[in-house]
Amino acid sequence: MDPDNLGLDSLTLDPDKLNFRLHVVTWNVGTASPPRDLSSLLLFDASVSNIDMYVIGLQEVNSKIVSFLSDLAFDDPWSLFLMDTFAPLGYIRLSSIRMQGLLLLTFVKHRHIPFVQDIRTNYIRTGLYGYWGNKGGVTVRMSVYGHMLCFMNCHLPAHMENTNQRLDDFERMLEAQQFDGESIGGILDHDVVFWFGDLNFRIADFGIHFIREVVNGNRYNLLWEKDQLNMAKKKERFLQGFMEGPLKFKPTYKFDLNSDVYDTSGKKRKPAWTDRILWKLKEVSESEQEESAGSEFEHILKVHLEKYTSHMSYGISDHKPVTGTFTLQMRPLVLEPPVTLRAEGEWNADHDSLISYSVSKDFPSSTWDWIGLYRVGFRHTNDYVTYAWVKDDEISFSKDCNQVYISADEIPLDGGEFVLCYSCHNLQCLAGISEPFQIQPGRSLPGKDGSQGSTDDSTKSDMFMGSGF
Repeated sequence: MDPDNLGLDSLTLDPDKLNFRLHVVTWNVGTASPPRDLSSLLLFDASVSNIDMYVIGLQEVNSKIVSFLSDLAFDDPWSLFLMDTFAPLGYIRLSSIRMQGLLLLTFVKHRHIPFVQDIRTNYIRTGLYGYWGNKGGVTVRMSVYGHMLCFMNCHLPAHMENTNQRLDDFERMLEAQQFDGESIGGILDHDVVFWFGDLNFRIADFGIHFIREVVNGNRYNLLWEKDQLNMAKKKERFLQGFMEGPLKFKPTYKFDLNSDVYDTSGKKRKPAWTDRILWKLKEVSESEQEESAGSEFEHILKVHLEKYTSHMSYGISDHKPVTGTFTLQMRPLVLEPPVTLRAEGEWNADHDSLISYSVSKDFPSSTWDWIGLYRVGFRHTNDYVTYAWVKDDEISFSKDCNQVYISADEIPLDGGEFVLCYSCHNLQCLAGISEPFQIQPGRSLPGKDGSQGSTDDSTKSDMFMGSGF
């Protein structure tokens, strides 16, 4: 594996500015399985991508009863495929939230792991008057270098005549969604909110032949004023402040499968920009503006849209995926990892091994904190090989340095390259990650049967049920 792809190199932060690149994907996949190659969608084929975080929102993931029950016990095919795609490139899955066909995943480079904290997820059903999850939204919020970001993946009601229902459902989501352990108010109280998904807004008034003629002539601007979402943004107060890039790409719905031809079925649906990505910065009150005017906290977060486009080459569903690539220009409010840790001495399965770690001032430690041993290239936060409780397995404690041990029985006999990660219960994140280190293959000692020892995975898994982390 290329060390440059690991993202484990030291990160030197400019205390005044950090350019954090974010790639948002929305795609109604129409119950299809992942295609073989997502390189262009994820910018892997770009000469310089340097994406720090991916946020991927899917709609209509296969949720037939057999598939859905299987996915409850195991990760769904899309999650597995994406984790396998991202892991060799130095990204891990930080969060995952699913509600029937809605799926929201976040992936981040290793170097940013300790700076993404307070990860919480939630969902809200709006189908069948709130009793069914075929429509609604799944949401994740997190603190990125001290700034509160919220991502909402929505699937709103279909059909031309349901504009008001779409607007009512989204307004209810903004008002109703809350997070466990929330330290701030509602959705719109986050520093920036990204709203995306199959929003199902259509193009009003114009007939299908006119729309297709305009699209074929690349004169998309003639349709913008009749786009239902654009019209609603001018009238609805709760949509004020939501921004979107220009719709300079073909309407992304509705296509024949495996083609770039609009619907040739008997229904002949009108093309529409149903798949959208919008964002909104937190509104600052007049009193807050007066307080911060001219201070060091003024303009500490800006959002720049680099590219907003569709990807016509993907034909697994009747929707084309849409991506938005952003640069978040921010003043980092967190400059140092909350925890620094390292492996002491030579590690192998012939003897117990030591981990040293130190924490920042006012670090909110907990008896539920643990340190996990991960193979380099791990896919997600629960992908540990073994772990040590920071309290139960502690052997020394001081103001500057603490030590815990991992039993020889827990260390992989085959060795390899590993990292250590500190899981903080109160911050809901991996608060520290070590430099990679080698574990030497162990000898087969008397009494050892070659097993790796047992870990109580069920206990650790239970701690993450119902949370994004």
